[in-house]
Amino acid sequence: MENLFSDRINDVPKSFIREILKVTIDSSIISFAGGLPNRHFFPVKALQQAAHDVFEEAGNEILQYANSEGYLGLRQFISHRYKQRDGLDIPVEDILITTGSQQGLDLLGKTFLNEGDDLIIEEPGYLGAIQAFAMYRPRFHPVPVTEGGMNIDKLAQIQDERQPKLLYTVTNFQNPSGISYNNANRRAVAELIRTSSCLIIQDDPYGDLRFSGERKISFKRLLPEKTVLLGSFSKIVAPALRLGWLAAPAPIMNKLVIAKQAADLHSDYLAQRILHRFLCDNDIDAHIATIIAQYGKQKEAMIGAIRDFFPADVRFTNPEGGMFLWITLPEGMSSMALFEAAIKQKVAFVPGTPFYVDRKDSNTLRLNFSCVDEQTIVEGIKRLGQSIKELV
Repeated sequence: MENLFSDRINDVPKSFIREILKVTIDSSIISFAGGLPNRHFFPVKALQQAAHDVFEEAGNEILQYANSEGYLGLRQFISHRYKQRDGLDIPVEDILITTGSQQGLDLLGKTFLNEGDDLIIEEPGYLGAIQAFAMYRPRFHPVPVTEGGMNIDKLAQIQDERQPKLLYTVTNFQNPSGISYNNANRRAVAELIRTSSCLIIQDDPYGDLRFSGERKISFKRLLPEKTVLLGSFSKIVAPALRLGWLAAPAPIMNKLVIAKQAADLHSDYLAQRILHRFLCDNDIDAHIATIIAQYGKQKEAMIGAIRDFFPADVRFTNPEGGMFLWITLPEGMSSMALFEAAIKQKVAFVPGTPFYVDRKDSNTLRLNFSCVDEQTIVEGIKRLGQSIKELV
């Protein structure tokens, strides 16, 4: 049987996080592992009403095949929101509805990557992007990210030595680290890319989840013709809808639509219509404000507990938004060994190793604070702190 599988699929690892989630099915385990929104804030009643209204008004239409680009009303909403939120003029024609932003990554891989092409990715970087792009067998070039953004010297070195096609970034509340690029760093990255043939992919699933600080400038404003934007409704409405989008200049969009047609003809049209009706009939910003007020409290609970229960030489990020923070253990300590110890204490997290493209182990780990209440966060961090101390 093994000889039937493609080299491509054999090269791509399983999602480490998805495998961990199997372990956390045990309800006694406190899990900081999954990147899950808090289910208590899903707008169940409002979506129920939106579904009822759409079926009443257009039942036959919404069950039919639809165009590949996505429902026009939903794309208009996204276009208007970019204008309102970021001052960006993005025509409806430049927006493609995808089956989650994860499909956007796959479509970009199909559209741009040949085997051996050079691709710049953050270090640590989003596991889902590493997995999606790995299907197309590029040559990954990791660039370290710190509190202020991407390491400019390393980026310049790669630009000089290679010819990267794509630079993939999560500039706001990055997954896994929670950091955000500051404006100076964004401008420095843009200047390096400006004269190259490289495209910037700016993935922004967490950008609306800001609970402190100010919005930062988009690469789309700095390099409008060389930036592709990815967005998602998973973190601000509900992930089960599996609806995201791509925004790209027209020449790129033409190719992406072809890739989309080959993949699935179009994303779930029924879900698009229900979501659009929900967005029209409800104040999405008020809904988001409720979410971020709670996430801010949960983050502060986690930071406070880390200060109380972790050894003093453990470092951590303190994000202004999003769902994650990043832990750096003392040098030489294995986060994989810590995971095994922590599971015995009924607490789970994601070791840092799968967020790198070339490491077998690391002294880093990701913690999610969005889907666990404050009291449980404190207890889980207390258990995790004890596990760290036992390994020192």
